[in-house]
Amino acid sequence: MLKRLLITGAGGGLGKVARKRLTHLAETVRLTDIVDLEPAADKEECIRCDLGDAQAVERLVEGCDGIVHLGGRSVEDKFSVIANANIHGVFHLYEAARKKGCSRIFLASSNHVIGLYTQDQRLDDKAQPKPDTLYGVSKHFAEGLAQMYHHRFGIETAIVRIGSCFPKPVNRRMLATWMSHDDFVSLVECVFAVPRLGCPIIYGVSDNDERWWDNSHVDYLGWRPKDNAAVYRDEVHANTPLPARDAPEAVYQGGLFAVEPIHQD
Repeated sequence: MLKRLLITGAGGGLGKVARKRLTHLAETVRLTDIVDLEPAADKEECIRCDLGDAQAVERLVEGCDGIVHLGGRSVEDKFSVIANANIHGVFHLYEAARKKGCSRIFLASSNHVIGLYTQDQRLDDKAQPKPDTLYGVSKHFAEGLAQMYHHRFGIETAIVRIGSCFPKPVNRRMLATWMSHDDFVSLVECVFAVPRLGCPIIYGVSDNDERWWDNSHVDYLGWRPKDNAAVYRDEVHANTPLPARDAPEAVYQGGLFAVEPIHQD
């Protein structure tokens, strides 16, 4: 068991799942977001923090021996917004981890790092990045930062390219990219339980029949996703029309992000 687990972005959708279901991993769970949070249990600590504030992030990481980093901007936006949360913020987090001796991190990266690959391509951890947005580029930066801090300073990171982590898939693309909350939780558990993690790239996806991503290189983690979006196939097909063959959501792994405009400041 960890002494203190930090969960960033604890007020967001996935952060709320982490807050509810990962408390057993640590004696104390420190929760942070850019909005105010209130502790719901004795073992919770809540600290409001802007990841763009280096000194605040350093104080935030003090005393933590594990981090689940879900914080930051999760969709495309103006570069100034993306940069503060996803570039400056992740740098501040890793610098704080280095200074304070926190040596293991679950890093929420994104499928949008490889979003411009087409859906007929099967990818593993050797696939070169093809980000589809400034958001995707920011996650590619975070992946590179994690690699540098691993090879230079020994900080182990699970770089998790999350697909679509929701209670259930709600469109046809998610039949390939969906990650159930149960499979997300079990992956975090494996990341903090394995004796030696390293710095692997992991595709955050359930055991979907239609998935595009290969995780065989991380069998050593012992993670075995159990859910399959195929259970919802009939429901999804009934509720979402079949897109045109050349529509972005039918062509690119990043879906509509592949044609997102560059947002101006």
